[in-house]
Amino acid sequence: MTTFAGPPADAEPGIGALTLGGLLVETAARHRDREAVVFRAPGRAVRRWSYDELEAEVRRLARALVAAGVEPGARVAVLLGNRPEWIAAAYATALVGGVVVGVNTFLAPPELEYVLGHSDAALLLTEDRLVGRAYVDELADRCPELRDGAPGALSSATFPSLRRVVALGLDEPVGAAEPWAAFAAGGERVDDAVVDERAAAVTPDDDALVIYTSGSTATPKGILHAHRGPARQSWRFARHLCLDPTARVWSTFPFFWSAGFVMVMGGTLAAGACLVLEEHFDPARVLRLLEAERVTSPHAWAHQLAELEDHPDWARRDLSAVRQCESFSSFGRHPTVHVTDAWSSRAAYGLSETCTIISALPADTPSERRDASQGAILPGNELRVLDVSTGEPLAAGQAGELAVRGPTLMEHYVKVGPASCFDEDGFFHTGDVGFVDDDGYLHWTGRTSDMIKTGGANVSPVEVELALLRHPALRAALVVGVPDPLLGERVVVCAVAHDGADVTESDVRAFLRGRIASYKIPRRVLFFDEDELSLTGNAKIRTSALRELAAARLGLRADG
Repeated sequence: MTTFAGPPADAEPGIGALTLGGLLVETAARHRDREAVVFRAPGRAVRRWSYDELEAEVRRLARALVAAGVEPGARVAVLLGNRPEWIAAAYATALVGGVVVGVNTFLAPPELEYVLGHSDAALLLTEDRLVGRAYVDELADRCPELRDGAPGALSSATFPSLRRVVALGLDEPVGAAEPWAAFAAGGERVDDAVVDERAAAVTPDDDALVIYTSGSTATPKGILHAHRGPARQSWRFARHLCLDPTARVWSTFPFFWSAGFVMVMGGTLAAGACLVLEEHFDPARVLRLLEAERVTSPHAWAHQLAELEDHPDWARRDLSAVRQCESFSSFGRHPTVHVTDAWSSRAAYGLSETCTIISALPADTPSERRDASQGAILPGNELRVLDVSTGEPLAAGQAGELAVRGPTLMEHYVKVGPASCFDEDGFFHTGDVGFVDDDGYLHWTGRTSDMIKTGGANVSPVEVELALLRHPALRAALVVGVPDPLLGERVVVCAVAHDGADVTESDVRAFLRGRIASYKIPRRVLFFDEDELSLTGNAKIRTSALRELAAARLGLRADG
Protein backbone atom coordinates (compact mmCIF):
# COMPACT_ATOMS: atom_id res chain seq x y z
CA MET A 1 0.00 0.00 0.00
CA THR A 2 1.46 3.36 -1.04
CA THR A 3 2.00 5.67 1.92
CA PHE A 4 3.93 8.92 1.61
CA ALA A 5 5.75 9.94 4.78
CA GLY A 6 7.75 12.83 6.16
CA PRO A 7 10.91 12.43 8.24
CA PRO A 8 10.62 10.96 11.75
CA ALA A 9 8.94 13.31 14.22
CA ASP A 10 11.92 13.29 16.58
CA ALA A 11 14.17 14.54 13.77
CA GLU A 12 12.41 17.91 13.57
CA PRO A 13 14.55 20.81 14.81
CA GLY A 14 13.37 23.63 17.03
CA ILE A 15 10.71 21.68 18.94
CA GLY A 16 10.54 22.47 22.64
CA ALA A 17 8.07 21.47 25.34
CA LEU A 18 5.10 19.51 24.01
CA THR A 19 2.56 20.82 26.48
CA LEU A 20 1.06 24.27 26.09
CA GLY A 21 1.90 25.24 29.64
CA GLY A 22 5.44 24.00 29.16
CA LEU A 23 5.77 26.05 25.97
CA LEU A 24 4.71 29.22 27.78
CA VAL A 25 7.06 28.65 30.71
CA GLU A 26 9.98 27.73 28.44
CA THR A 27 9.64 30.70 26.12
CA ALA A 28 9.04 33.14 28.99
CA ALA A 29 12.23 31.98 30.69
CA ARG A 30 14.14 32.58 27.45
CA HIS A 31 12.77 36.08 26.72
CA ARG A 32 11.77 37.55 30.09
CA ASP A 33 12.41 41.23 29.36
CA ARG A 34 11.23 41.26 25.75
CA GLU A 35 7.83 42.67 24.86
CA ALA A 36 5.33 39.83 24.40
CA VAL A 37 1.94 41.53 23.99
CA VAL A 38 0.68 44.97 22.99
CA PHE A 39 -3.01 45.86 23.13
CA ARG A 40 -4.51 49.19 22.08
CA ALA A 41 -8.19 49.30 22.97
CA PRO A 42 -10.08 52.38 21.75
CA GLY A 43 -10.22 55.02 24.46
CA ARG A 44 -7.93 53.04 26.79
CA ALA A 45 -4.28 53.30 27.71
CA VAL A 46 -1.96 51.03 25.73
CA ARG A 47 -1.24 47.78 27.58
CA ARG A 48 2.18 46.18 27.20
CA TRP A 49 3.28 42.90 28.75
CA SER A 50 6.81 41.60 28.78
CA TYR A 51 7.26 37.83 28.73
CA ASP A 52 7.88 37.99 32.47
CA GLU A 53 4.58 39.86 32.94
CA LEU A 54 2.78 37.47 30.59
CA GLU A 55 3.84 34.48 32.66
CA ALA A 56 2.83 36.31 35.84
CA GLU A 57 -0.65 36.97 34.40
CA VAL A 58 -0.95 33.35 33.29
CA ARG A 59 0.01 32.11 36.74
CA ARG A 60 -2.37 34.57 38.44
CA LEU A 61 -5.28 33.26 36.38
CA ALA A 62 -4.10 29.66 36.82
CA ARG A 63 -4.32 30.08 40.60
CA ALA A 64 -7.83 31.48 40.19
CA LEU A 65 -8.85 28.46 38.11
CA VAL A 66 -7.58 26.12 40.81
CA ALA A 67 -9.43 28.14 43.46
CA ALA A 68 -12.60 27.87 41.36
CA GLY A 69 -12.35 24.09 41.36
CA VAL A 70 -11.15 23.53 37.77
CA GLU A 71 -9.81 19.99 37.82
CA PRO A 72 -7.58 18.30 35.20
CA GLY A 73 -9.68 17.55 32.13
CA ALA A 74 -12.34 20.17 32.94
CA ARG A 75 -13.33 22.29 29.96
CA VAL A 76 -12.98 26.07 30.13
CA ALA A 77 -14.77 28.02 27.38
CA VAL A 78 -13.14 31.26 26.21
CA LEU A 79 -15.46 33.76 24.50
CA LEU A 80 -13.25 36.81 24.02
CA GLY A 81 -11.85 38.94 21.25
CA ASN A 82 -8.13 38.82 20.47
CA ARG A 83 -6.91 40.52 23.62
CA PRO A 84 -4.34 39.76 26.35
CA GLU A 85 -6.89 37.96 28.52
CA TRP A 86 -7.45 35.38 25.73
CA ILE A 87 -3.77 34.45 25.88
CA ALA A 88 -3.74 34.35 29.68
CA ALA A 89 -6.93 32.26 29.77
CA ALA A 90 -5.66 29.72 27.25
CA TYR A 91 -2.25 29.10 28.80
CA ALA A 92 -3.53 29.27 32.37
CA THR A 93 -6.13 26.60 31.59
CA ALA A 94 -3.51 24.44 29.92
CA LEU A 95 -1.02 24.95 32.77
CA VAL A 96 -3.41 23.43 35.34
CA GLY A 97 -4.54 20.59 33.09
CA GLY A 98 -7.83 22.03 31.88
CA VAL A 99 -9.09 21.95 28.30
CA VAL A 100 -9.46 25.22 26.39
CA VAL A 101 -12.69 25.53 24.37
CA GLY A 102 -12.37 28.36 21.87
CA VAL A 103 -15.79 29.94 21.29
CA ASN A 104 -16.47 31.87 18.11
CA THR A 105 -17.36 35.49 18.92
CA PHE A 106 -19.40 35.72 15.69
CA LEU A 107 -21.89 33.01 16.70
CA ALA A 108 -25.53 33.97 17.04
CA PRO A 109 -27.16 33.29 20.45
CA PRO A 110 -28.64 29.91 19.41
CA GLU A 111 -25.21 28.83 18.16
CA LEU A 112 -23.56 29.98 21.38
CA GLU A 113 -26.07 27.94 23.32
CA TYR A 114 -25.26 24.89 21.22
CA VAL A 115 -21.46 25.19 21.58
CA LEU A 116 -21.52 25.81 25.33
CA GLY A 117 -23.84 22.86 25.85
CA HIS A 118 -22.14 20.50 23.42
CA SER A 119 -18.65 21.22 24.77
CA ASP A 120 -19.60 20.40 28.38
CA ALA A 121 -17.76 23.54 29.50
CA ALA A 122 -17.67 23.89 33.27
CA LEU A 123 -16.51 27.53 33.24
CA LEU A 124 -17.01 30.36 30.75
CA LEU A 125 -14.52 33.24 30.54
CA THR A 126 -16.02 36.03 28.46
CA GLU A 127 -16.50 39.79 28.21
CA ASP A 128 -19.70 41.64 28.84
CA ARG A 129 -19.66 43.56 25.56
CA LEU A 130 -17.81 43.37 22.26
CA VAL A 131 -18.67 45.31 19.09
CA GLY A 132 -22.35 45.66 19.78
CA ARG A 133 -22.74 42.23 21.35
CA ALA A 134 -23.80 41.85 24.99
CA TYR A 135 -22.79 38.27 25.71
CA VAL A 136 -23.95 38.08 29.32
CA ASP A 137 -27.39 39.43 28.40
CA GLU A 138 -27.65 37.17 25.35
CA LEU A 139 -26.82 34.07 27.38
CA ALA A 140 -29.15 35.12 30.21
CA ASP A 141 -31.98 35.38 27.70
CA ARG A 142 -31.48 31.70 26.91
CA CYS A 143 -30.58 30.67 30.45
CA PRO A 144 -32.72 32.52 33.04
CA GLU A 145 -30.72 30.93 35.87
CA LEU A 146 -27.74 33.04 34.79
CA ARG A 147 -29.67 36.24 35.43
CA ASP A 148 -31.33 35.02 38.63
CA GLY A 149 -28.57 32.88 40.14
CA ALA A 150 -25.71 33.58 42.51
CA PRO A 151 -22.03 34.02 41.51
CA GLY A 152 -20.10 30.77 41.47
CA ALA A 153 -23.16 28.58 41.85
CA LEU A 154 -24.83 28.39 38.46
CA SER A 155 -27.20 25.47 37.99
CA SER A 156 -29.03 25.30 34.69
CA ALA A 157 -30.83 22.76 32.55
CA THR A 158 -29.76 24.78 29.49
CA PHE A 159 -26.07 24.29 30.32
CA PRO A 160 -25.91 21.23 32.61
CA SER A 161 -22.11 21.28 32.95
CA LEU A 162 -21.65 25.05 33.32
CA ARG A 163 -21.05 26.17 36.89
CA ARG A 164 -19.45 29.62 36.60
CA VAL A 165 -19.51 32.56 34.18
CA VAL A 166 -16.82 35.22 34.47
CA ALA A 167 -16.94 38.41 32.43
CA LEU A 168 -14.60 41.29 31.70
CA GLY A 169 -16.32 44.66 31.92
CA LEU A 170 -18.44 43.87 34.97
CA ASP A 171 -17.81 45.96 38.08
CA GLU A 172 -20.13 43.83 40.20
CA PRO A 173 -21.94 40.51 39.77
CA VAL A 174 -24.87 40.35 37.37
CA GLY A 175 -26.87 37.38 38.57
CA ALA A 176 -24.50 34.42 38.42
CA ALA A 177 -22.00 36.28 36.19
CA GLU A 178 -18.88 37.31 38.12
CA PRO A 179 -16.52 40.24 37.45
CA TRP A 180 -13.19 39.12 36.00
CA ALA A 181 -11.15 41.03 38.58
CA ALA A 182 -12.98 39.44 41.51
CA PHE A 183 -12.57 35.98 40.00
CA ALA A 184 -8.83 36.51 39.45
CA ALA A 185 -8.41 37.78 43.01
CA GLY A 186 -9.83 34.49 44.26
CA GLY A 187 -6.56 32.83 43.34
CA GLU A 188 -4.59 34.77 45.92
CA ARG A 189 -5.19 32.01 48.46
CA VAL A 190 -3.63 29.37 46.17
CA ASP A 191 0.13 28.87 46.36
CA ASP A 192 2.22 28.92 43.17
CA ALA A 193 3.55 25.50 44.14
CA VAL A 194 0.08 24.05 43.53
CA VAL A 195 0.13 25.38 39.97
CA ASP A 196 3.62 23.97 39.44
CA GLU A 197 2.46 20.58 40.72
CA ARG A 198 -0.53 20.58 38.41
CA ALA A 199 1.61 21.66 35.45
CA ALA A 200 4.16 18.92 36.08
CA ALA A 201 1.41 16.29 35.89
CA VAL A 202 0.24 17.35 32.41
CA THR A 203 1.51 15.17 29.54
CA PRO A 204 1.62 15.76 25.77
CA ASP A 205 -1.11 13.14 25.36
CA ASP A 206 -3.61 14.86 27.67
CA ASP A 207 -6.60 16.72 26.21
CA ALA A 208 -5.80 20.39 25.70
CA LEU A 209 -7.91 22.20 23.11
CA VAL A 210 -11.32 22.09 21.45
CA ILE A 211 -11.72 24.01 18.20
CA TYR A 212 -15.21 24.33 16.77
CA THR A 213 -15.53 24.36 13.01
CA SER A 214 -17.54 26.95 11.18
CA GLY A 215 -19.02 27.07 7.73
CA SER A 216 -21.60 25.06 5.88
CA THR A 217 -22.40 22.22 8.31
CA ALA A 218 -25.72 22.33 10.17
CA THR A 219 -24.03 22.41 13.57
CA PRO A 220 -20.37 23.11 14.40
CA LYS A 221 -18.11 20.11 15.03
CA GLY A 222 -15.85 20.19 18.06
CA ILE A 223 -12.31 19.07 17.26
CA LEU A 224 -10.42 17.74 20.28
CA HIS A 225 -6.63 18.07 20.32
CA ALA A 226 -4.11 16.81 22.84
CA HIS A 227 -1.27 19.13 23.96
CA ARG A 228 1.16 17.56 21.50
CA GLY A 229 -0.58 18.98 18.42
CA PRO A 230 -0.91 22.72 19.17
CA ALA A 231 2.41 22.78 21.03
CA ARG A 232 4.33 21.16 18.16
CA GLN A 233 2.63 23.37 15.59
CA SER A 234 3.47 26.51 17.58
CA TRP A 235 7.19 25.67 17.62
CA ARG A 236 6.93 24.65 13.96
CA PHE A 237 5.32 27.91 12.85
CA ALA A 238 8.00 29.98 14.54
CA ARG A 239 10.48 28.27 12.25
CA HIS A 240 8.37 28.05 9.09
CA LEU A 241 7.34 31.70 9.22
CA CYS A 242 10.98 32.69 9.85
CA LEU A 243 10.02 34.54 13.03
CA ASP A 244 12.66 35.78 15.44
CA PRO A 245 12.43 37.80 18.67
CA THR A 246 12.49 41.09 16.74
CA ALA A 247 9.26 40.25 14.86
CA ARG A 248 6.10 42.19 15.66
CA VAL A 249 3.08 40.19 14.50
CA TRP A 250 -0.42 41.54 13.89
CA SER A 251 -3.30 39.45 12.59
CA THR A 252 -7.07 39.44 12.29
CA PHE A 253 -7.13 35.63 12.59
CA PRO A 254 -9.13 34.89 15.76
CA PHE A 255 -7.55 32.77 18.46
CA PHE A 256 -10.64 30.54 18.64
CA TRP A 257 -9.66 28.90 15.32
CA SER A 258 -6.61 26.73 14.79
CA ALA A 259 -4.65 29.14 12.57
CA GLY A 260 -5.08 31.96 15.05
CA PHE A 261 -4.23 29.71 17.98
CA VAL A 262 -1.06 28.06 16.68
CA MET A 263 0.16 30.10 13.70
CA VAL A 264 -0.42 33.57 15.15
CA MET A 265 -0.52 33.27 18.94
CA GLY A 266 1.53 30.10 19.44
CA GLY A 267 4.09 30.71 16.68
CA THR A 268 4.74 34.28 17.80
CA LEU A 269 5.23 33.31 21.43
CA ALA A 270 7.39 30.30 20.55
CA ALA A 271 9.68 32.70 18.65
CA GLY A 272 9.90 35.15 21.56
CA ALA A 273 8.36 37.80 19.31
CA CYS A 274 5.64 40.37 20.05
CA LEU A 275 1.90 40.00 19.44
CA VAL A 276 0.18 43.26 18.48
CA LEU A 277 -3.49 42.71 19.26
CA GLU A 278 -6.72 44.16 17.92
CA GLU A 279 -10.19 42.98 18.99
CA HIS A 280 -12.16 44.37 16.09
CA PHE A 281 -11.17 45.12 12.52
CA ASP A 282 -11.55 48.77 11.56
CA PRO A 283 -9.37 49.85 8.59
CA ALA A 284 -8.50 53.33 9.85
CA ARG A 285 -7.63 52.13 13.34
CA VAL A 286 -5.66 49.15 12.04
CA LEU A 287 -3.57 51.35 9.76
CA ARG A 288 -2.72 53.63 12.70
CA LEU A 289 -1.85 50.56 14.77
CA LEU A 290 0.41 49.05 12.12
CA GLU A 291 2.28 52.33 11.81
CA ALA A 292 2.54 53.12 15.52
CA GLU A 293 3.65 49.64 16.58
CA ARG A 294 6.05 49.12 13.66
CA VAL A 295 4.47 45.80 12.72
CA THR A 296 6.80 43.57 10.71
CA SER A 297 4.55 40.58 10.03
CA PRO A 298 0.88 41.30 9.25
CA HIS A 299 -1.79 38.69 8.46
CA ALA A 300 -5.41 39.28 7.44
CA TRP A 301 -8.21 37.84 5.34
CA ALA A 302 -8.22 38.85 1.67
CA HIS A 303 -11.31 41.05 1.99
CA GLN A 304 -9.76 42.88 4.95
CA LEU A 305 -6.55 43.50 3.03
CA ALA A 306 -8.67 44.98 0.27
CA GLU A 307 -10.44 47.26 2.78
CA LEU A 308 -7.07 48.48 4.04
CA GLU A 309 -5.77 49.14 0.54
CA ASP A 310 -8.94 50.99 -0.46
CA HIS A 311 -8.98 53.19 2.66
CA PRO A 312 -8.15 56.92 2.21
CA ASP A 313 -5.38 56.64 4.85
CA TRP A 314 -3.61 53.76 3.08
CA ALA A 315 -0.97 55.65 1.12
CA ARG A 316 -0.10 58.15 3.84
CA ARG A 317 0.64 55.62 6.58
CA ASP A 318 4.26 54.60 7.17
CA LEU A 319 4.32 50.79 6.99
CA SER A 320 8.02 50.57 6.20
CA ALA A 321 8.62 48.19 9.13
CA VAL A 322 6.74 45.43 7.26
CA ARG A 323 9.28 42.88 6.06
CA GLN A 324 7.34 39.61 5.96
CA CYS A 325 4.63 39.77 3.33
CA GLU A 326 4.10 38.56 -0.20
CA SER A 327 5.32 41.00 -2.81
CA PHE A 328 2.10 40.75 -4.82
CA SER A 329 -0.18 41.29 -1.79
CA SER A 330 -1.75 44.54 -0.63
CA PHE A 331 1.06 45.08 1.87
CA GLY A 332 3.67 44.27 -0.77
CA ARG A 333 2.19 46.99 -2.99
CA HIS A 334 2.22 49.67 -0.27
CA PRO A 335 4.40 52.66 -1.29
CA THR A 336 6.50 52.48 1.90
CA VAL A 337 7.00 48.70 1.88
CA HIS A 338 9.94 47.36 -0.09
CA VAL A 339 10.06 43.58 -0.32
CA THR A 340 11.09 41.13 -2.99
CA ASP A 341 9.46 37.79 -3.78
CA ALA A 342 11.51 36.23 -1.00
CA TRP A 343 8.84 35.39 1.60
CA SER A 344 5.50 33.61 1.40
CA SER A 345 3.68 31.32 3.79
CA ARG A 346 1.45 30.01 1.01
CA ALA A 347 3.35 26.74 0.40
CA ALA A 348 1.43 24.76 3.00
CA TYR A 349 -1.53 22.44 3.40
CA GLY A 350 -3.50 21.58 6.50
CA LEU A 351 -6.85 21.69 8.22
CA SER A 352 -8.34 22.14 11.66
CA GLU A 353 -8.40 18.39 12.25
CA THR A 354 -4.59 18.32 11.91
CA CYS A 355 -4.23 21.51 13.96
CA THR A 356 -3.14 23.28 10.74
CA ILE A 357 -0.24 22.24 8.53
CA ILE A 358 0.84 18.71 7.63
CA SER A 359 2.92 19.86 4.65
CA ALA A 360 4.86 23.08 4.15
CA LEU A 361 8.03 24.77 3.04
CA PRO A 362 9.73 27.51 5.07
CA ALA A 363 8.49 30.95 4.04
CA ASP A 364 11.95 31.97 2.81
CA THR A 365 12.26 29.03 0.38
CA PRO A 366 13.19 30.29 -3.12
CA SER A 367 10.02 31.25 -4.94
CA GLU A 368 10.48 28.91 -7.90
CA ARG A 369 10.35 25.96 -5.51
CA ARG A 370 7.93 27.45 -3.00
CA ASP A 371 5.26 28.39 -5.56
CA ALA A 372 5.18 24.97 -7.23
CA SER A 373 3.39 22.95 -4.51
CA GLN A 374 1.98 22.90 -1.00
CA GLY A 375 5.33 21.76 0.30
CA ALA A 376 6.96 18.67 1.70
CA ILE A 377 5.24 16.32 4.14
CA LEU A 378 6.25 17.45 7.60
CA PRO A 379 8.02 15.24 10.18
CA GLY A 380 5.90 12.51 11.70
CA ASN A 381 3.10 12.79 9.13
CA GLU A 382 1.93 10.06 6.78
CA LEU A 383 -0.27 10.63 3.76
CA ARG A 384 -2.27 8.38 1.48
CA VAL A 385 -3.91 9.42 -1.79
CA LEU A 386 -7.08 7.41 -2.32
CA ASP A 387 -9.07 6.81 -5.47
CA VAL A 388 -12.28 8.79 -4.99
CA SER A 389 -14.44 5.99 -6.38
CA THR A 390 -12.78 2.86 -4.99
CA GLY A 391 -10.80 4.08 -1.99
CA GLU A 392 -7.69 2.29 -3.29
CA PRO A 393 -4.32 3.96 -2.61
CA LEU A 394 -2.76 5.73 -5.58
CA ALA A 395 0.87 6.16 -6.58
CA ALA A 396 2.88 9.35 -7.01
CA GLY A 397 1.44 11.72 -9.58
CA GLN A 398 -2.10 10.38 -9.31
CA ALA A 399 -4.80 12.63 -7.81
CA GLY A 400 -7.30 11.43 -5.25
CA GLU A 401 -8.68 12.10 -1.79
CA LEU A 402 -6.04 12.92 0.81
CA ALA A 403 -5.96 10.86 4.01
CA VAL A 404 -3.54 11.75 6.81
CA ARG A 405 -2.13 10.34 10.03
CA GLY A 406 0.39 12.03 12.30
CA PRO A 407 1.34 13.60 15.64
CA THR A 408 -0.87 16.69 15.26
CA LEU A 409 -4.02 14.82 14.18
CA MET A 410 -7.03 15.37 16.42
CA GLU A 411 -7.97 12.86 19.09
CA HIS A 412 -11.50 12.73 17.65
CA TYR A 413 -14.56 14.93 17.30
CA VAL A 414 -16.27 15.84 20.56
CA LYS A 415 -18.92 13.21 21.36
CA VAL A 416 -17.94 11.17 18.30
CA GLY A 417 -15.83 8.07 18.91
CA PRO A 418 -12.47 7.59 17.13
CA ALA A 419 -13.86 4.64 15.17
CA SER A 420 -16.22 7.06 13.40
CA CYS A 421 -13.46 9.59 12.69
CA PHE A 422 -10.65 7.43 11.29
CA ASP A 423 -10.28 4.42 9.04
CA GLU A 424 -9.04 1.07 10.32
CA ASP A 425 -5.42 2.20 9.91
CA GLY A 426 -6.00 5.41 11.85
CA PHE A 427 -6.02 7.75 8.83
CA PHE A 428 -8.37 10.72 8.67
CA HIS A 429 -10.07 11.18 5.30
CA THR A 430 -9.96 14.91 4.60
CA GLY A 431 -12.40 15.33 1.71
CA ASP A 432 -9.65 17.22 -0.11
CA VAL A 433 -8.18 16.25 -3.46
CA GLY A 434 -4.51 16.29 -4.37
CA PHE A 435 -1.45 14.27 -5.28
CA VAL A 436 2.16 13.77 -4.28
CA ASP A 437 4.71 14.25 -7.04
CA ASP A 438 7.78 12.13 -7.72
CA ASP A 439 9.91 14.42 -5.52
CA GLY A 440 7.60 13.99 -2.53
CA TYR A 441 5.86 17.39 -2.66
CA LEU A 442 2.15 17.63 -1.98
CA HIS A 443 -0.17 19.35 -4.44
CA TRP A 444 -3.63 20.31 -3.15
CA THR A 445 -6.18 20.80 -5.91
CA GLY A 446 -9.43 21.42 -4.02
CA ARG A 447 -12.36 19.73 -2.34
CA THR A 448 -13.86 16.54 -3.73
CA SER A 449 -17.17 18.37 -4.05
CA ASP A 450 -15.75 21.50 -5.75
CA MET A 451 -13.94 20.07 -8.78
CA ILE A 452 -15.32 21.44 -12.06
CA LYS A 453 -15.80 18.95 -14.90
CA THR A 454 -15.78 20.85 -18.16
CA GLY A 455 -15.60 19.27 -21.60
CA GLY A 456 -14.32 15.99 -20.13
CA ALA A 457 -11.50 17.67 -18.17
CA ASN A 458 -11.20 18.37 -14.45
CA VAL A 459 -10.48 21.96 -13.40
CA SER A 460 -9.46 22.82 -9.86
CA PRO A 461 -10.97 26.13 -8.71
CA VAL A 462 -7.96 26.53 -6.44
CA GLU A 463 -5.52 26.62 -9.35
CA VAL A 464 -7.41 29.40 -11.12
CA GLU A 465 -7.86 31.35 -7.88
CA LEU A 466 -4.16 31.16 -7.08
CA ALA A 467 -3.33 32.57 -10.51
CA LEU A 468 -5.74 35.46 -9.92
CA LEU A 469 -4.17 36.34 -6.57
CA ARG A 470 -1.59 38.34 -8.53
CA HIS A 471 -4.15 40.42 -10.44
CA PRO A 472 -3.66 43.92 -8.95
CA ALA A 473 -7.18 45.15 -9.73
CA LEU A 474 -9.08 42.36 -7.94
CA ARG A 475 -10.01 42.39 -4.28
CA ALA A 476 -11.29 38.81 -4.47
CA ALA A 477 -11.75 36.17 -7.14
CA LEU A 478 -13.62 32.90 -6.57
CA VAL A 479 -14.15 30.17 -9.14
CA VAL A 480 -17.20 27.92 -9.50
CA GLY A 481 -18.70 25.62 -12.08
CA VAL A 482 -22.18 26.30 -13.45
CA PRO A 483 -24.22 23.97 -15.69
CA ASP A 484 -23.53 24.00 -19.41
CA PRO A 485 -25.46 21.85 -21.94
CA LEU A 486 -22.40 21.12 -24.08
CA LEU A 487 -19.49 21.14 -21.60
CA GLY A 488 -21.27 19.72 -18.56
CA GLU A 489 -20.00 22.69 -16.54
CA ARG A 490 -18.45 25.98 -17.51
CA VAL A 491 -15.73 27.69 -15.46
CA VAL A 492 -16.93 31.01 -14.05
CA VAL A 493 -14.99 33.58 -12.03
CA CYS A 494 -16.89 35.67 -9.50
CA ALA A 495 -14.78 38.74 -8.81
CA VAL A 496 -14.79 41.84 -6.66
CA ALA A 497 -12.72 44.72 -8.05
CA HIS A 498 -10.84 47.27 -5.99
CA ASP A 499 -12.68 50.55 -5.58
CA GLY A 500 -12.13 52.67 -8.67
CA ALA A 501 -10.35 49.91 -10.60
CA ASP A 502 -11.02 49.84 -14.35
CA VAL A 503 -11.06 46.10 -15.03
CA THR A 504 -13.18 44.11 -17.46
CA GLU A 505 -14.05 40.50 -18.16
CA SER A 506 -11.68 40.42 -21.13
CA ASP A 507 -8.88 41.89 -18.96
CA VAL A 508 -9.17 39.02 -16.50
CA ARG A 509 -9.26 36.37 -19.20
CA ALA A 510 -6.24 37.94 -20.91
CA PHE A 511 -4.36 38.00 -17.59
CA LEU A 512 -4.82 34.23 -17.25
CA ARG A 513 -3.62 33.32 -20.74
CA GLY A 514 -0.19 31.78 -20.52
CA ARG A 515 -0.55 31.27 -16.77
CA ILE A 516 -2.95 28.32 -16.86
CA ALA A 517 -4.05 25.84 -19.53
CA SER A 518 -6.53 27.17 -22.07
CA TYR A 519 -9.37 24.86 -20.96
CA LYS A 520 -9.08 26.27 -17.42
CA ILE A 521 -9.58 29.87 -18.51
CA PRO A 522 -13.07 30.95 -17.42
CA ARG A 523 -15.82 31.19 -19.98
CA ARG A 524 -17.26 34.09 -17.99
CA VAL A 525 -16.02 36.61 -15.42
CA LEU A 526 -18.78 38.12 -13.32
CA PHE A 527 -18.27 41.17 -11.13
CA PHE A 528 -20.05 41.58 -7.80
CA ASP A 529 -20.14 44.01 -4.93
CA GLU A 530 -18.57 42.56 -1.79
CA ASP A 531 -21.85 42.61 0.12
CA GLU A 532 -23.43 40.35 -2.51
CA LEU A 533 -21.15 37.47 -1.58
CA SER A 534 -22.15 35.04 1.17
CA LEU A 535 -19.46 34.50 3.80
CA THR A 536 -19.02 31.76 6.37
CA GLY A 537 -17.98 32.73 9.88
CA ASN A 538 -14.29 32.47 9.00
CA ALA A 539 -14.51 34.84 6.03
CA LYS A 540 -14.62 32.08 3.44
CA ILE A 541 -17.21 32.41 0.71
CA ARG A 542 -19.72 29.58 0.62
CA THR A 543 -19.31 27.65 -2.61
CA SER A 544 -22.95 26.61 -2.84
CA ALA A 545 -24.27 30.15 -2.41
CA LEU A 546 -21.74 31.52 -4.86
CA ARG A 547 -22.66 28.91 -7.47
CA GLU A 548 -26.32 29.86 -7.15
CA LEU A 549 -25.48 33.56 -7.40
CA ALA A 550 -23.41 33.03 -10.54
CA ALA A 551 -26.06 30.84 -12.15
CA ALA A 552 -28.76 33.41 -11.41
CA ARG A 553 -26.66 36.18 -12.96
CA LEU A 554 -26.31 34.04 -16.10
CA GLY A 555 -29.98 33.10 -16.14
CA LEU A 556 -29.29 29.45 -15.32
CA ARG A 557 -30.32 26.97 -12.64
CA ALA A 558 -27.43 26.05 -10.32
CA ASP A 559 -28.52 22.40 -10.38
CA GLY A 560 -28.83 22.28 -14.15
